[in-house]
Amino acid sequence: MAGPEHRAAGFPILLSRHLPGKMSISPEHKPLGKQVTGSLHTLSPIVELNVGGEMYTTTLSTLKKHPGSKLAEMFTGQPKLRTDSEGRFFIDRPGTYFKYILEYLRSNQVPTQCIQDVYKEALFYNIEPLIKQLEDSPQIFGEVVARKQFLAHVPSYSENIELMIRIARAEAVASRRSSVIVCVVRTEEDAAKCQDALNSLDMDKKSVVKFGPWKAAPSIFDLLDCIQMDVEAKGYKISFQPHAAEKGFRFKSQDYFYKFLFTWW
Repeated sequence: MAGPEHRAAGFPILLSRHLPGKMSISPEHKPLGKQVTGSLHTLSPIVELNVGGEMYTTTLSTLKKHPGSKLAEMFTGQPKLRTDSEGRFFIDRPGTYFKYILEYLRSNQVPTQCIQDVYKEALFYNIEPLIKQLEDSPQIFGEVVARKQFLAHVPSYSENIELMIRIARAEAVASRRSSVIVCVVRTEEDAAKCQDALNSLDMDKKSVVKFGPWKAAPSIFDLLDCIQMDVEAKGYKISFQPHAAEKGFRFKSQDYFYKFLFTWW
C-alpha cells in the first residue's frame, strides 16, 4: 500500500522536491514582455520607451538618476505615462534628441551636436546638471546669457515683435511685400528727440513700433539684428533699412527710424 506521502483520497500528490537536471526560474529572471502599468514598483529594471516614435531601451535606475528631474518623476510612484500598443511607455517629445539625454544619463557625456535642441529637451526634462553644462557651451552662453539678458532690459520686446508681425500681415493683402516702421531709442534723451516725429507719423496714420530705451551696453544696431533674428526665427523673410527722412523731421531720421520689409512671395 502506498504511503500517505504519495497518495491521499485516491489522488496522486506532486512531490515538492526538484527533479534532477531542472532549474527553477526566479521571478527576477522572467522575460519582460509587456510592461506592467499598475505600479512602477513592479516594473522590470529594464524599461522600453517610445519617445515621439523613436524606440529606446534603458534601465529604471538610469531614468531616475537625477531625483529632482521631471524624467525621474515620470518613473517614480504611480505611473504617469501612457503606453503604446506594444506596452512601451510613451513620451510625446522629439525622439531624435532623446538619445543625447539618455547618453548623458548613462555616462555624463555632454552632447556636442544639436546643442540648441538638446538644451530645449534638457529644460523640459529639468535635468539641472545637464542644463548648467550646456549653458556653459558657446552656443547657449551667447544666446541665453548674453543676448537674452540684453533683451530682458528692453521694455516689451516680445510684445513689440508680435505687434510688428500683426501690422505686416494686415498690410499684406494682395501685396508681395509689406513694411513696418520701427523707432529704436537707446536713451531717454533719444526718446525725447523722437517724440515730435512720432506725433507726426501718428497724424499721418502710420503705425510705428517703438523699441527702447534700455540700460545695457548693446547698440541700436545690435537691437536691430536681434529683431531680425527673432522675426526670422518665426518663419518670416525680412530685411531692414533706414527710414527715409520726411519733411518736418528736425534730425536725421535714419538715426532712430527704420523700415522692416516683409517679403511674402
